[in-house]
Amino acid sequence: MKWLKRIGVALAAVVLLFLVVVGPWPVYKDSKFAQASYYRQAVADIEKGAALSDITDTPGTLRAGWGVRDMTPPIGTPMGGYGARPDGKRSKGVRDRLHAKAIVLADGKDTVAIIGSDMLITTPNIAELTWKKVKLAGLPLTENNILFTASHTHCGPGGFGPGLAAKVSAGTYDPKVPELISTAYAEAVKEAYESMKPAKIAWGGVDAPELIRNRTRDAAVDSMLNYLVVDKETGERCYVMRFSAHPTNYGSGMMDFTAEYPGEFMKSVQEQTGANAMYLGGSLGSSGPRAPEGPSPNERIILMGQALAKKLLDSTQALEFHDKVDLASVGAPVGMPGMQMRPLSPKWRISPIFARLFGVPTEGWIQAVRIGDVVFAGMPYDFSGEVGKAWREEYEAKGINLWPTSFCVTYCGYLSPDRYYNALEDEGKLDYETGFMSWFGPNAEAYFKALTDKAVAGVTGGGAARVAAAPAN
Repeated sequence: MKWLKRIGVALAAVVLLFLVVVGPWPVYKDSKFAQASYYRQAVADIEKGAALSDITDTPGTLRAGWGVRDMTPPIGTPMGGYGARPDGKRSKGVRDRLHAKAIVLADGKDTVAIIGSDMLITTPNIAELTWKKVKLAGLPLTENNILFTASHTHCGPGGFGPGLAAKVSAGTYDPKVPELISTAYAEAVKEAYESMKPAKIAWGGVDAPELIRNRTRDAAVDSMLNYLVVDKETGERCYVMRFSAHPTNYGSGMMDFTAEYPGEFMKSVQEQTGANAMYLGGSLGSSGPRAPEGPSPNERIILMGQALAKKLLDSTQALEFHDKVDLASVGAPVGMPGMQMRPLSPKWRISPIFARLFGVPTEGWIQAVRIGDVVFAGMPYDFSGEVGKAWREEYEAKGINLWPTSFCVTYCGYLSPDRYYNALEDEGKLDYETGFMSWFGPNAEAYFKALTDKAVAGVTGGGAARVAAAPAN
């Protein structure tokens, strides 16, 4: 009978190991982040980074420059975005070239950089390589003042990160991909910095509800098309546009690289104006595209890009420019609450050990970049359109033009409204976004709102953002 006992012990050990490593574990109902040491540390890091900026009502003359680099990988490189793509997600062709774009601005004391790219997300290895290459280029820019964004095209480069999660969505890791992408980012920033000239800037927004939808529920979206317009004294112009619809007009059967509708948007603006145009993904969570009717995805992305370009250009006929605006920035790593992925039941979560093996990060990031009245809020999430709209409206009442953006430095899953965290679908299950993709517990919205409030206060001097000079002539 000893062999039966041995088998029983072995089975018990296997079951115990499975429960420890995989789960299920009971859920926690409140992260209590305000009492946690990681929150206090995050606040301290935000305050330390924000103190590096000179908040003033009398900045120097604005200087601005921009740069562009091609970052299209070789055909055969995996594509990022859809787990269901066939053949290891290996690309078969190029519909249109992919680019990294950057704009750099300086006010005499502070310098900030914004990167926009035809990427699915930003990953820590790409951000770290970019910071290193920017430093090696001798530029006065660090992680404290470089904002990373991504268009979130689902037809861009894959193979960008190690780990199971990255492999599922973006194919087998290839170290040449982050090297290619980070080089393009750093070179675009370098070109932007070295091409800075005296400049003036205007900003605004136009609502575009007909081109975006909430794909998860009958609820709000962040339908604002935001823009900066920057004119150098040499006559060159750059448009910086932010919109929040997922670039998912193509499905998993698309095997050619494409910047999707954001690429067509930039192309249309550039062809009509002769200016440079760069696109930033905004509050993308739960937000799908509502492209004009067309016979194929190819026609639909062209029509959607043209429709956005028309709204932008119609809205920028009469602009109020400023040649002196205060700049400020802060970027900081932030600790995260306990991991809580609940793919099977609202009552059970996957073991945090398995979550780490899967590739869920243990640290997030927050960024704030201020340009006059505009404050960019860089989030490490596929950031909810409902939350983005609510935060924008709250800050608007304070005189701050908040631009939430997604995929800053790392990827921490979805940030959905806290009120939906335990909401069940008709069959009694959690939806995909809150059950499987909300990785850090029930208070993610409240936690990042508290951090955002600290970051915004840091770059605005604790009050409303201020235009620091009369309009330019």
